[in-house]
Amino acid sequence: MTTNTITTLCAAISAPDSALLPAIRHAIDHKTKPLGALGQLERVAEQLCLIQQSLQPQIRRPQMAVFAADHGVAAEGVSAFPQAVTAQMVHNFLAGGAAINCFCSTLGWQLAVVNAGVAAPLPNHHALIERAVVCGTANLAVEAALTPTQCDSALLAGAALAEGWASAGSNLLSCGEMGIANTTTAAALLAALTGWSADDCVGRGTGIDDLALARKRHAVNRGLARLPAGADPIRVLAEVGGAEIAMMAGAMLGAARQRMAILVDGFIATVAALVAVRLAPASRSYMLFGHCSAEGAHRRLLDHLGGRPLLQLELRLGEGTGAALALPLLQCAAAFMTNMASFADAGVAQGEAVECLR
Repeated sequence: MTTNTITTLCAAISAPDSALLPAIRHAIDHKTKPLGALGQLERVAEQLCLIQQSLQPQIRRPQMAVFAADHGVAAEGVSAFPQAVTAQMVHNFLAGGAAINCFCSTLGWQLAVVNAGVAAPLPNHHALIERAVVCGTANLAVEAALTPTQCDSALLAGAALAEGWASAGSNLLSCGEMGIANTTTAAALLAALTGWSADDCVGRGTGIDDLALARKRHAVNRGLARLPAGADPIRVLAEVGGAEIAMMAGAMLGAARQRMAILVDGFIATVAALVAVRLAPASRSYMLFGHCSAEGAHRRLLDHLGGRPLLQLELRLGEGTGAALALPLLQCAAAFMTNMASFADAGVAQGEAVECLR
């Protein structure tokens, strides 16, 4: 598993053919509604049509994958919870007791839990996918979090998982995460990839106090000090990244190669999306953004990626919960494209209908 293989993966990703765009816009504009009346749903429908290269998009077997891993930087006292909570929450996912379980079962997501690098032993469970590349990362504040081999392996494992889900019939992927201290890791990645300051990227995560916030910023700055300006994304990911973030980025790349829609979750998942876009800019064409979280830097990151979140519910849980809640909006966007009548179908004069529906 080498970077050359990752280069091959990224080179295989191309943006959807835009030749269908005029037909898509014509179909949207001639539905029985005033122009633009369905707001953001029209933008979502347009993107789904482009991704699927169809005027009748469908959402099939939506796949939610929660990637779990531990982070050595937790030793710096940057989280309100001890590292043992990562494994405990994986047990909770497997038992069906977490928020993401509730949302997935309610809304029709297929849910997978992936061990990307949890530091504690996990049970042999039918719902757990073992893909650990490390038993918890090293402490990014003092040394590289991942070796180059571990980083490459995580990216490629994520891509392979996404391609397997596509083969099973899914055309929509979302990635959630669980990992104590992973907002610290995500903030370090964001700062390194954008050049923004640690102060701009570091937030309160699990609700830490001012002292822990200061420790968190210090840890991020120590990690950033080892990186030269303009370091390539693979180097950045290995130096200050996390196994679950790398695997999420790989899954997004694999999904894009399979021309799946990607519904991006909160701050940490959006940082993984940023990694994917830096590695393969065309992957951005497959991404929709489920929500804007309460983590401070998320809004700025969404703006940086040109992402318009579908929901703003002040969530900051992770696990994929915000993206999970946005699924019905994608389903409704696909449904109106496929099932809503046009003015011609309904026998309604378009100009008259516009006046009546205002």
